[in-house]
Order: sequence, then C-alpha cells, then structure tokens
Amino acid sequence: MGNLRSVQKAFERIGCNAIISNDRETILNADKLVLPGVGAFKDGMKYLQELNLIEILNKKVLEEKTPLLGICLGMQLLANKSYENGETVGLEWIDAEVVKFEFETQNLKIPHVGWNEISFQNIPNRLFSNINNHKDFYFVHSYYFKTNENVNIATTNYGFEFTSAIAKNNIFATQFHPEKSQTDGLQILKNFWEF
Repeated sequence: MGNLRSVQKAFERIGCNAIISNDRETILNADKLVLPGVGAFKDGMKYLQELNLIEILNKKVLEEKTPLLGICLGMQLLANKSYENGETVGLEWIDAEVVKFEFETQNLKIPHVGWNEISFQNIPNRLFSNINNHKDFYFVHSYYFKTNENVNIATTNYGFEFTSAIAKNNIFATQFHPEKSQTDGLQILKNFWEF
C-alpha cells in the first residue's frame, strides 16, 4: 500500500531492477522481496488476504528463506497483531505487537513525522554496512513496533526508545523510509539488494 513507486524508483537509482507485483508466479520466482507500505495495518492485512498472498509469502520467506525487507507498515505487518482501528492479527513472523504512541507529559506530535536519529543495536548487522551510527532517517508513523524477541538492530528516541529496525534470519525491516532517507537510505537498499 502507498509508497510502492517511490521504493521502486529508489532501487532503480542504485541500479536494481525492482518489479511491483501482486502476481503469485512473479512473487514465487523473486530472488528478494520488499514489503513496503503506508497506511493502516487492518487495510494492509485485508489486501494481503484478498490477494491470497499470505500463503505465498509464508512459503517464500519462512520456508524458502527468501530475503525480505519490510518498510514502515511493511515492518508492522510482520508482528503478531496491531491495535490500530481495533485488534488485527498480522503475519505473526515476529513476536511483537503494534501499539499507538501515547504521550501524557511530553509535547510530542502524533504522527511522528520527519528526520530522527537511529542508534544501532546488536551490531554488526549487514543491513547497516557502510552507514555510521546515529544517522538520521525519515519517519512517518503513529504506531510503533513493540517486540518480545531480541531482533532489534536499531532504536530511535521519540519520547522513549522504540524499535526502528529489526533483523531475524532472512527477515529485515525498518520503521523509517529508506527510500526517502537520501544517501544513507539508498545504502540500506543497496545492502539489502547485495545479500
């Protein structure tokens, strides 16, 4: 949902041939998968179900171990569930839930929009090859990924430290938008492409 073309164009800028598709055969033949998204969790899961893509994604990612990069909503969909617009079950690939930012004493706006620094965790991680720690990346989200697994590879402070990137085996994801994060964002896409 949402930012498909901007992600495709970012891959093209680094010389990669990226195809936007919901075709089962195209997905089954893919070397790598990107699950981008802007929008609501419930809608994202609804579209995956309506297009009969959940079974194919499970086969490609969980069984065949095809590398996958989730971006923004694409990261959140990896969780067990979200509380956005009621409780919705996710792909359940990561033991996590997606929870809304709530600030009682801090004067922070929701959604969290703009440039913010990430801090590496559990490093080294090849997703961040050739990127310095504490660089800024572009965020747009009202909900955050709250994980019970040791999969954090970056956190960001927005009132508190939240998970801004994860890695688990062949699954990688960022809450921020690499395709909108200039040189360092393109480096993340390049790193993923070169796995």
